[in-house]
Amino acid sequence: MKTFPFFCLTIGLLLSQTLTLHAQTFSFEAVKGYPFPTELTSSAQGSRIAWAFDEQGKRNVYVAQGPDFSPRKLTSFNNDDGQEITSLSVSNDGKWVVFVRGGDHGSNWDDELPVNTTSSPVSPKVQIWSFPFDGGEGKAIAEGDAPVISPKSDRIAFVKGGQVWIAPVDGSSAAKALFTARGTNSSLEWSPDGSKLAFVCDRKDHSFVGVFTSENAPINWIAPSFANDESPRWSPDGKRIVFVRTPGSGGAPDSILVRRHRPWSIWTADVASGLATQLWQAPKTLAGSVPTTHGGFNLHWAAGGRIVFLSYQDGWPHLYSLAATGGTPLLLTPTPFMAEHITLSHDRKWLVFSGNTGPDKLDIDRRHVVRVPVDKAAMEVLTPGSGLEWMPVVTGDGSTVAMISATAQRPPLPTVMAFTKGSPKILAQNLVPANFPQNQLVTPKQVIFKAPDGMTVHGQLFEPAGGAARKPALIYVHGGPPRQMLLGWNYSDYYANSYALNQYLASQGFVVLSVNYRLGIGYGYEFHQPANGGAVGASEYQDVKAAALWLAEQPQVDAAKIGIYGGSYGGYLTALALARDSKLFAAGVDIHGVHDWSQQRNGSSQTERVEKIPDLQQANKVVYESSPISSIKTWTSPVLIIHGDDDRNVRFSQSTDLVRRLDKQGVPMETLVIVDDTHHWMKHTNALKMGTATADFFKRKLMAPKQ
Repeated sequence: MKTFPFFCLTIGLLLSQTLTLHAQTFSFEAVKGYPFPTELTSSAQGSRIAWAFDEQGKRNVYVAQGPDFSPRKLTSFNNDDGQEITSLSVSNDGKWVVFVRGGDHGSNWDDELPVNTTSSPVSPKVQIWSFPFDGGEGKAIAEGDAPVISPKSDRIAFVKGGQVWIAPVDGSSAAKALFTARGTNSSLEWSPDGSKLAFVCDRKDHSFVGVFTSENAPINWIAPSFANDESPRWSPDGKRIVFVRTPGSGGAPDSILVRRHRPWSIWTADVASGLATQLWQAPKTLAGSVPTTHGGFNLHWAAGGRIVFLSYQDGWPHLYSLAATGGTPLLLTPTPFMAEHITLSHDRKWLVFSGNTGPDKLDIDRRHVVRVPVDKAAMEVLTPGSGLEWMPVVTGDGSTVAMISATAQRPPLPTVMAFTKGSPKILAQNLVPANFPQNQLVTPKQVIFKAPDGMTVHGQLFEPAGGAARKPALIYVHGGPPRQMLLGWNYSDYYANSYALNQYLASQGFVVLSVNYRLGIGYGYEFHQPANGGAVGASEYQDVKAAALWLAEQPQVDAAKIGIYGGSYGGYLTALALARDSKLFAAGVDIHGVHDWSQQRNGSSQTERVEKIPDLQQANKVVYESSPISSIKTWTSPVLIIHGDDDRNVRFSQSTDLVRRLDKQGVPMETLVIVDDTHHWMKHTNALKMGTATADFFKRKLMAPKQ
């Protein structure tokens, strides 16, 4: 085992550059220099929008206003310090911009805790900030999370320590506790007139929807039961609430290896009395289970007495509309594609979303902005073409749809167009650095192949120009696993980073195949939720192996020099590939992967219960065999293991354990530990370290001439 600090890896890169100068056209730092936009939002009145930009780790809020939508930088956070911006919103009157700075809100645990990527002796804080939209000094309102601005634009409710707090939006007085409710409180929703606040109170084995009116009135619990109630949404008149109900925890132990329906239903309640009735019950099928794509239920109370929601019941994550009085849901999006990033227009008449649909057969591997009225199956793709568009929002005046757009070459940027359609206007193009190699990036090609069991698998092929007739090749496997890599820049900052690295690796002379394996999204329910996937069989690995075998058959690929890399779930599949098939995969980079599923599972210890999980013994065996550690003895290919030690998605101990096992086995190994960063490389320079180390490792292992 060899442990290389980053400066050693950099030296290795310098030594290996002479091997690939003929192919190198730009640096990884240059292709990673793009500004990445997130958190796009609009005010309920007028034409004001806001978004956050990550400019090489310096994260700031920008605003714009119609009709010209000239971007203006609102904040001045000027350091690459790992402090993300989330929960961005504009007050209804358009005068205030509120957001959270700090934390790691893509994590599986401790997302509200500070991130200290600079190892500062003084820990950063997770704070709510408020800035005037028109410019001026902002204020740190309080430590807290998940702020929601009152419809009156005067107050901010937020969560702190699982309780609900309140503060004036202008910071004119100190924040204070609004009320106390036993449990962990979240999902705050103001009534349309700003007089009441709905919320979810999680009490571990059950959860309630509550309504707070004033400190002098008891909390009104809406139809309390032994279930988990969530996603409360107000009717336009503020008299009723719609919410989702799922079963509470408990029940007899059941089989681990058997797929089963996860029930859910939609209820409406009278706020004054707290009485509720079931409006709709999801079909009792696997596809009718709780939806697991972006936004979950995507529940809204729309105009015209309609309830809209998302369901996978017909095999695709589609949108439905239901009368608030009940009846049969109307399918709004009937064609085979997925709807995600769903928002309701401020007048509650339209749903706008991004979907992998359009007139081009390649659109299944893209995203376009789509709109549909809430009461009619009259869907329309607003942005057809070879580009990609996502995260749409409609301005308060209803005249403009704002979105984020990109191509295979141009990085993501905020974009606006008339809601009645027209030519999109791309904003902030001047913020793309002059040395960004836009014209040197390749257009990935759609690749479709079959796994051994007949599953159709999509991928994107990055091919370098020139160089040797037979080139080394790499398989890239995304994380998640409910993700989809696209024929262009990705809407996730994590996967935009991966797209940039794939482009850089192609520029260095590698053929790169990015694989959308089963368990991912975009191809229907059976692909997203397959039998025997993940910890209970790893059926998705056959897609990854099939991709490598497909690559090996291509005339431009050197079949003896195929590597693999990925992060998170992609790190797991990388480790599994190296452990099971070192003869096929010559080298790999495992970035914060899972290596022992038994460390991730709960409930496997049943020693004190009379009732036992029926298939516990068999499940433990399958879980072990689905883990890379079960095949360590056949792992011979060299590997680079990278992990940040403040990872809040995959425990650092997963890599600590693997390193010890590989060391004992004598597997050629290098390691890179990123101190105090999380799963998402919150610090830009740490993302550069990861990408540079990955490319350097593959150049030394797959491009260097044999001694």
